[in-house]
Amino acid sequence: MPSLLSRWQTFSAAPHRLFFFAGAVQALLIMAWWLIDLLGRYTQLYSPINWSVSPVDAHAFLMIYGFFSFFIFGFLMTTYPRWMHGEEVDKRLYSLAFVLLSSAILLFYIGLFTQLYIVELALLLFLIGWGSGLYALLRVYLRAKHPDKRHATITTVMLILAWLMIMGFATGQFELLQLAKIGGIWLFLLPLFFAVSHRMIPFFSANVIPNYELIRPYWVLSWLLSLTLAHTVLEIMQWYEWLWLVDLPMAMMGLYLTIKWQLLKSLSTPLLAMVHISFTWFGIAMLLYSVQSAYLAITGDFILFKAPLHALVIGYFSSMLLAMATRVTLGHSGKALAADKLSWAVFLIFQLVAVIRVLADFPGIDFVISNKLYLLAAVLWLLCFSIWGGKHLPIYLRPRQDGRPG
Repeated sequence: MPSLLSRWQTFSAAPHRLFFFAGAVQALLIMAWWLIDLLGRYTQLYSPINWSVSPVDAHAFLMIYGFFSFFIFGFLMTTYPRWMHGEEVDKRLYSLAFVLLSSAILLFYIGLFTQLYIVELALLLFLIGWGSGLYALLRVYLRAKHPDKRHATITTVMLILAWLMIMGFATGQFELLQLAKIGGIWLFLLPLFFAVSHRMIPFFSANVIPNYELIRPYWVLSWLLSLTLAHTVLEIMQWYEWLWLVDLPMAMMGLYLTIKWQLLKSLSTPLLAMVHISFTWFGIAMLLYSVQSAYLAITGDFILFKAPLHALVIGYFSSMLLAMATRVTLGHSGKALAADKLSWAVFLIFQLVAVIRVLADFPGIDFVISNKLYLLAAVLWLLCFSIWGGKHLPIYLRPRQDGRPG
């Protein structure tokens, strides 16, 4: 039987093993906790639970920073050396970041059930862990001599901004808390996911679709950064009726790239289709934001509520996370780069999670039905990540199938 040391050596042989494992576990923990909270609020099973932190704030932190971060660090620590032809990430640094971030998240949950000061301690530990992971990436970024670091520059800056916003979150001050929640979407996740999509989708497609024209316009990166910054300012100022001015151009950019990147041709190859379908949600989400803002400007009524947000966070970010994590896991385990029927089915079912959660906030949906849709979306999320984790978590604990290191 392998010793604990040899098992750790296998588990920590590559950064994606550690971080994807933790991210998959966190996907289950966060939604299990959220489902417990929703059942207390929307059913008669038990009374609403008094957490040490507002459940809305806790949900925002856990989703924006405590869930996506594990997959983001695992992905970027794998791709930075390849994007920039740089050195591999130092194992001691990525292992330290994994231990600190994982410990901080577990401590955060303990604090939710017990005392606020434990949550505050968890946030401090999380900041240290984030800083460790950021330092590990910065070493690769700064030492690499590759002439084109545009995508890596965007993702690095977004990680720095996120670290600063988490610091604001930890203060508990209302203004900084709002910035952390709003900025976490528009100054962190969206620019980062868009930069990764811009870099990887044309690259993946060119390797699969015959006679593919690789289109990667760099002007969209500059425009997106400007528009997301403008959206952040407008939302913080609560000038929601003007958001369509920046959200509609983003919707047009998303739909333009969806067409140019050839979504329809990707559907014949499930693993490729996953990233294309995920990106399509970006254009849909921004259209929903635009409709909501324009309708508010014309009528003074706020419709759709959080439907656009969940189209973005579940439809785009979470779907893309599933797609990319599946691809990296297969590619770095020595397995064939092809999604089997189970993986494809899980991804398609996950699209239902996004659709259900978006529809739950549509006008005309009865309050009771909306609450049931919230619960259904949470249950389906747990189902998808349980199946995905059951299939992929064991891979991170075993040596590569082809015998290569990593």
